[in-house]
Amino acid sequence: MLSREDFVGISIEVNLFFQRIMKEHLFFIEVNLQPAAKSYIDEADRLKRSFEQLLSETVYYANGMISKEAMESNAFVTPYTLKAEEITSKLTGASINMEITRKENNLVGNTGAPHEELDRTLTDLNNRSLNVLKEVIAFKQKLLDMDLGCNIFITLYPELLEHLIHEARYYSQMLEELQKRELPKKGLCDELNFWNHIMEDHAQFIDGMLDPTERALKETAKSLAKRFESLVEECIKAAEREIIERSSEATREIRNFKQAATRGLLECKIRSIIPPLLADHVLREANFYLRMVQKD
Repeated sequence: MLSREDFVGISIEVNLFFQRIMKEHLFFIEVNLQPAAKSYIDEADRLKRSFEQLLSETVYYANGMISKEAMESNAFVTPYTLKAEEITSKLTGASINMEITRKENNLVGNTGAPHEELDRTLTDLNNRSLNVLKEVIAFKQKLLDMDLGCNIFITLYPELLEHLIHEARYYSQMLEELQKRELPKKGLCDELNFWNHIMEDHAQFIDGMLDPTERALKETAKSLAKRFESLVEECIKAAEREIIERSSEATREIRNFKQAATRGLLECKIRSIIPPLLADHVLREANFYLRMVQKD
């Protein structure tokens, strides 16, 4: 069973990361739906605002409660997040609560042990996050089903919608275990394969969203996708330390690739249909995974 300190610390870190990821998923859905689907655009916006409210609360309770190492991992926000939000909101016309990011950039690290009231507060926050997550998963699944049935047009790949569902379910499972004061019971390959497949998807999506003229970047993306695909296929056969080290090395490479892509998009130097916030989004996911895999 997790101690109060571990429960509070892990809950804050998991929510800081995933609440932002979820609200951005909903933002991307919102801006990629067509005017004919106004009711679904409105639903995406409503759910996005629900996660913005939850994230705002988490940021408030995180002050003084997370480690310096966690803050410096660039998994929750990066040096590019605020600018990416500003540009992407301006270009799409969709709202983003950027005050949350400003406050998150000013968080301070550990200043004391969590008290009993904070334990109860995080329990409630986790429960409310789970309730919104159930709505979000059902909403994403409905859009995917409608897209596959040619009943809606959305400029996101069906595979990308499935990807968003997988991440939401992963977050939901983490919260459910935390509410029992436990950590998810997953085997090494199950955990590594989940994230290596996420990284593979990212590389494939980047390849598919780059302009055909960006040949060098597209080749790099293809190569990274194949590398992560191999890691998934070989996990069972490889020695534990070997697969961890290879996953860590590959994640550092895709992290660096995503970081360079984020800078290039912010400076309007890359031809693509990738909004800057999406580039920063996948960069944060690589940072989160890299921190996880380097702990093992």
